[in-house]
Order: sequence, then structure tokens, then C-alpha cells
Amino acid sequence: YYMRPVLAAHVFSGEEELPQDSPSPPLVASRSSDSHTPPLRPILKKTASLGFCVTYVFFISSLIYPAVCTNIESLHKGSGSLWTTKFFVPLTTFLLYNFADLCGRQLTAWIQVPGPNSMVLPGLVLLRTCLIPLFVLCNYQPRIHLKTVLFQSDVYPALLNSLLGLSNGYLSTLALLYGPKIVPRELAEATGVVMSFYMCLGLTLGSACSTLLVHLI
Repeated sequence: YYMRPVLAAHVFSGEEELPQDSPSPPLVASRSSDSHTPPLRPILKKTASLGFCVTYVFFISSLIYPAVCTNIESLHKGSGSLWTTKFFVPLTTFLLYNFADLCGRQLTAWIQVPGPNSMVLPGLVLLRTCLIPLFVLCNYQPRIHLKTVLFQSDVYPALLNSLLGLSNGYLSTLALLYGPKIVPRELAEATGVVMSFYMCLGLTLGSACSTLLVHLI
């Protein structure tokens, strides 16, 4: 009631001034607030490619990390050393992935390649799909359906986790940065909200599908 716009105290000829409790001011206020609502369709159309990149990057990352990564064991676990039993998963999975992710995000401050309209960016995002079979072929335990362990070294999980984190940080941050830049300035804030929705969508889909991937292994 107190925050609605105040009508100008001007009476036109042949008309009386509207009383203060009349329903007209709220109607005017609602029209003005509706006029400031950003158009969603142009934003979705303009950011469709970048939105797909953001969604798919976080989909692949949450599909693999942490459901698959944390179950990859050292090939020398039977030796009983602290490295192969206690510190292998925390260091090769959580520490390396998050450090590589941080480096990838920071890298976008100096290097922003490819550009927002380049087809190389969606290509690199789709290329991350190859990480799924590579992680599965590591020493994931327990294995029920897929018995083959192709990578017979503890170096491979560390390298794959680093690559997963680095590509996640770089490609996702690049797409999130490009989103508000390719729309008019007045739509930049709304575009940022839409890009964050794409990110949440990718995380949700990846987390849901990770359970299915674990059961397939």
C-alpha cells in the first residue's frame, strides 16, 4: 500500500481526482512491473548453444564425479601401505579434481578460446563423453558386469581426474562468461540467471544418471 506509485496531483478538465483508496494505482503498478519483466524466449534462443554446453559439461562431470571416481581403488591395495589404502582416493580424486577445476576456472581470466560463436566449444564439450569409458576401464571396484580393467597403473586415475577437473572448470566458466555477453546489456542480468539454471539442470541430470552408470559397471 505504501510502496505503490503516487499519481500526479493533476486534475484534467471534466474529471475528478482519483481518491487515494481507488483500485487504479495498483493496476498501474502491476502494468509497470510487468513491463520490466525480461523476455525469456529471446534469451533462450540466443543462448541455446551455450546453454547446452553448460548443461552437458556439468552432466558429464557429475556423472563421473564422485560416484565413479571414489570407487576406483589402487592396484596395489593389497600391499597395506598408507598410500594405496588411506590416501589414494582422497588425493587422486578429491584433491586433484578440485585443484584442476580451480586452475581451469582461473585460466579463463587469461585465455578465452574458443569464442562464443565457435563450433569448437560444443565440440570440446561433446568430446568429454570419452572420459566415461576411460574411467570405467580403470580399477573400479566392485565390478559385476564389466570385468575388464584396461589401465593397469595408478597413474591413469590421477591423470583422468586432473583432465576431468581442468576441462570442467575451463569449459563451464567459459560458457557462463559468454552468456551475458552475447545479449543486449539490459538482458545480461536475466541471462545470468538462465545460465545458472542450465548449470543446475546439468548437475541434476548427471547426479540422477550416475546411479544407473554405477549399476551398469
